Amino acid sequence: MRHILLIDPLSNLNIKKDSSLMLALSMKNKGIETYIFFEKDFSIHNLGVQKIRVHSFEGAFRDDEIYLASFKTTGEKVIELNSSDVLHMRLDPPFDSRYLRILWMLDHLVRMGIKVMNDPRGIMIFNEKLYAYRSQGATPSFVGQNLNLARQFVEHLHPKPQDLILKPMDLYSGLGVEKYSVNNWEKRFEEKVIELQGPVIVQPFLEAVTSGEIRSVFFKGRELGTILKTPKDGEFLSNIAQGATFHAEELISKTRAQCEAIVKELQQFGVDWVAFDILGDSVQEVNITCPGLLVEVSFALQKNLANQIIDLMMD
Repeated sequence: MRHILLIDPLSNLNIKKDSSLMLALSMKNKGIETYIFFEKDFSIHNLGVQKIRVHSFEGAFRDDEIYLASFKTTGEKVIELNSSDVLHMRLDPPFDSRYLRILWMLDHLVRMGIKVMNDPRGIMIFNEKLYAYRSQGATPSFVGQNLNLARQFVEHLHPKPQDLILKPMDLYSGLGVEKYSVNNWEKRFEEKVIELQGPVIVQPFLEAVTSGEIRSVFFKGRELGTILKTPKDGEFLSNIAQGATFHAEELISKTRAQCEAIVKELQQFGVDWVAFDILGDSVQEVNITCPGLLVEVSFALQKNLANQIIDLMMD
């Protein structure tokens, strides 16, 4: 069985803490035949056996065996895909037309009997943010372009918040997330509709964010690990790349049950790797396109969780 990871260019990745590279290197260290490939290497056709150009690689972990010390490609070749191969969709969003094209192409391979994780059809069906808003007890959320309707939504919020969050549907890592006073958000809403060329999400700002945001990683229905990310003083985004701190955390039973119900449904659509963003006891995002922070969660728990993913894949 070969494992082949579709990833972004290495120049775009933070090598030392990239989840996909951690998985690829851990597989190779276990003696599994593993390759990476990039968008420029990917093509499909309708004349039988599919071929892609893949890259061999080498790398090393740091002394903690979690963060990466190095990673580089060492060669390339064209291979013929077969039903024993597993492709891993590990491209970062945004979920735009370029992303959708790749999913369509991957779905072509799925229909030819080649396994892709996460399944492209599952990724296409579920929006990472909107799916979270379906859950019981979810944060009140408006999604749309009409200011009058957004204003009505805000007016009916109870209790009335002091601030609102405006954000896009399809970005990641806190990109495009903005905080505005409930008395001074309408102009920016209209501007973001134009900038995003589509709907804007409006939510009450949750004070719980100052205490931190939870990231919990699940694979094949099992919780691998959970951390609490705490923003820097004066910040409201719990982005580790921007200075947020993190440590291991336990999910409360109510939240764990909610996450388990979600992953159970997603598994029916071939979505095995899921990462939840949680504020208080409310799921804010169900990450399925390219779940990250595997390195950070591993570091907090002091064990390489990529090895657990590999073991679960081999069951």
